[in-house]
Amino acid sequence: MKLACVIHRFGTDIAGGSESHCRAVAKQLASSHDVDVLTTCAKDHMTWQNEYPAGASRIGPLRVLRFPVARTRSLQRFREISEIVFSGGASPAEQEQWFRENGPEVPELIEYLRAHSSGYDRILFWSFRYYQTFFGLPLAPDRAVLVPTAEDDPLIRLSILSRFFALPAGFLFLTPEEESLVARCCRQPLAPSSVVGSGLEPAGPRPDVPLEPLGIRKPFVLYLGRIDPNKGCETLLRFFVRHQALTGGTVQLVMAGPANMPIPDHPQVARLGCVDPSLREALLSNASVLMVPSPFESLSLVLLEAWNHGVPALVNGRCEVLKGQALRADGALYYRRFDEFASCLDCLLGRPDVARRLGQQGLAYVNREYRWPVVMRKIEQLLGPVTLRL
Repeated sequence: MKLACVIHRFGTDIAGGSESHCRAVAKQLASSHDVDVLTTCAKDHMTWQNEYPAGASRIGPLRVLRFPVARTRSLQRFREISEIVFSGGASPAEQEQWFRENGPEVPELIEYLRAHSSGYDRILFWSFRYYQTFFGLPLAPDRAVLVPTAEDDPLIRLSILSRFFALPAGFLFLTPEEESLVARCCRQPLAPSSVVGSGLEPAGPRPDVPLEPLGIRKPFVLYLGRIDPNKGCETLLRFFVRHQALTGGTVQLVMAGPANMPIPDHPQVARLGCVDPSLREALLSNASVLMVPSPFESLSLVLLEAWNHGVPALVNGRCEVLKGQALRADGALYYRRFDEFASCLDCLLGRPDVARRLGQQGLAYVNREYRWPVVMRKIEQLLGPVTLRL
């Protein structure tokens, strides 16, 4: 089949859950299909500034078509329209304007879809919250497959989305909780769908990367990803520092990833910034516990990666997706309040038998559900000509 994958930004040097998911799935699809990636010239998700050259290029087996962003994001306009939209009672036009201000505004990509969508058998759109999906999918609903990456945040409750979620010919969901969330927001039964998650290769040998020169000592707990208040990092830091003060503990919290917030200068908090793939694997394979504090997720890829190394996790139980992943795998503990956070962390650090069992159960879950042959079989079945409403 001739396929298109539409995503707001794309590149091997871009970190982000939906971007990584799109890149991995597109690469797998390219082994048996002709795949184009339709994306923007932007690299930074805050400014949408054009950094990649426009036009066609190749990344491995993928043909990548980049379109320039018409304007950078105005944080002032975005804040103003967000206040209107999320205060309730916003008109459909105001709700639609939110998607323009969120961006990245790429009218040339939209025009390309208008002119060329019939040349693709299927068009996969990632992330409903971005301009290219919200305005592009309605141009080819009969062949559109939406990968919403939806989270239970205020945006999902906009009235305008009931009509939008009724458009696609099919859905690929990351978790059962995401599927239920979108189904509740749609005015009619959903089109054919499949819960696929994301595929992982089995973890290789532990990388021979020394951690001591970086100031990291065992045991340590690990946060890996964008360091941002929206990812629960302020609460994680507050809970961790309070726990260490109360217990006199010596465990380190290692935080690796780009920071969009201040990180306190604390002797038991190690700040690494962005890390390369080998160091990333070394951190995952040597951590005692992975911390996943985010209140909003559609799927935690880093949680699956930790289980891939047999590492247990402590996750935010206020996030139904994370709680669901923890319960299905029986590979993590979850918390809602500080006292639960403290008792769970004490258990994982003080009971190595429990931690080891949870990590191994997480690995078994990944082996059952998240190896690429399993994931791609589900995707191919959905993309087939019988399944979709064509």
